[in-house]
Amino acid sequence: MQGAKNNIYTVSRLNGEVRQILEVQLGKIWLNGEISNFSSPSSGHWYLTLKDHSSQIRCAMFKGRNQTVSFKPINGQQVLVKGAISVYEPRGDYQLLIESMLPAGDGLLAQQFDALKMKLAAEGLFAADTKRPLPKNIQRIGVITSPTGAAIRDVLHVLARRDPSIEVIIYPTQVQGETAAQSICQAINIANQRLEVDVLLLTRGGGSLEDLWCFNSEALAHTIYNSALPVVSAVGHEVDTTISDYVADIRAPTPSAGAELLSQDSDNKAQKLATALSRLQQSAKHYQLKQERRLSLLEHRLQRQDPKRTLQQFEQSFDEMQLRLESALSNRLHLLSRRQQLLASRLEQQSPKHKLTIEGNRLSYLASRLQDALQDKLSQSEQRIKYAAHQLETVSPLATLSRGYSITTDIHNQVVDSADKLTIGDSLQTRLRHGQVISTVTQIKLLE
Repeated sequence: MQGAKNNIYTVSRLNGEVRQILEVQLGKIWLNGEISNFSSPSSGHWYLTLKDHSSQIRCAMFKGRNQTVSFKPINGQQVLVKGAISVYEPRGDYQLLIESMLPAGDGLLAQQFDALKMKLAAEGLFAADTKRPLPKNIQRIGVITSPTGAAIRDVLHVLARRDPSIEVIIYPTQVQGETAAQSICQAINIANQRLEVDVLLLTRGGGSLEDLWCFNSEALAHTIYNSALPVVSAVGHEVDTTISDYVADIRAPTPSAGAELLSQDSDNKAQKLATALSRLQQSAKHYQLKQERRLSLLEHRLQRQDPKRTLQQFEQSFDEMQLRLESALSNRLHLLSRRQQLLASRLEQQSPKHKLTIEGNRLSYLASRLQDALQDKLSQSEQRIKYAAHQLETVSPLATLSRGYSITTDIHNQVVDSADKLTIGDSLQTRLRHGQVISTVTQIKLLE
């Protein structure tokens, strides 16, 4: 009797332990039933009873939870709810604390959605390391959607506004109904066979869970996962979530958001053109300075080497340098012209003619200045070469001979500059302006 007294419960203790057992053992459950005794007091909480043909259970759904329900419950309505069993200790009543509520039909779909989501996640189809990055410079977008729906109109409108140079290829498909999932898979496979686009945009407008159910297909999930092309999923409204959103490389909340994600503002392209022009100017200036330093080095070498041979080498190098400079300028101008034509074609629908005219005039002006500077530099270099040649000719021994002087050497080619170094009978060679004379010493006279 003494031991039994130690196990005597109070009512509060009993209700508390029952609550703990129910919450731990059952956890979160799904429950299907008919609504009765529904009430919504000023607190914003919902209180109701769920029943079937033979039993009933009290339920509560607090304000923070019921604000996510997309419909207003009514008595007699069949619903599917998810919640946790608990005990209302003051009365000793057990009840279900509802976390989410769906109409019975949508509720079954929600259960299937959760089951498929868990299965595909376990298979690794949602893993972050399998997501592919979007291409940096998107030129063609493949849109997989209904060709007559609102989604394609939104996508085309956004792309025309942001970047009309992007080409759109539509792969028409069903986006609702029993055969829609198979139709979408076929469209994705066709796009992967052709490989004519940079990225795929899978999209449609909003709708009910049943309307969007084709995007929760397991076959479609594997098709997206195995696609060689990156896939962006933009299905429904921002609150809608489908299996395709989880499998795709990137999820966009709406069709318009998907189009914005895949396009660049045309103003950014104009800025890139200005940057390219600036880089070209810097490159041309650097190349010119490099050639000027090389020219100075060649001039220095000319002064230290044999005049005639060095002059010939310098003239040849000068010609090569001129050809390279002209070729480099021509190639740069040709490349810039091609880039300008390409960008002009892409921006034609937005008619940025004023910007292109300004940049074209600026390019012509810079090209003219560069050409004039090149010609001036070449003329200056030619004058310096002529002057150096004249200076070399002035100090040349041949120039001295041309003024009537001669150079006499002995048989060892040593210059004879004094008669006291000679003896009778020595042979001498005398170099004149035209030819030389061989002589023999017969008499020596020394000047006092």
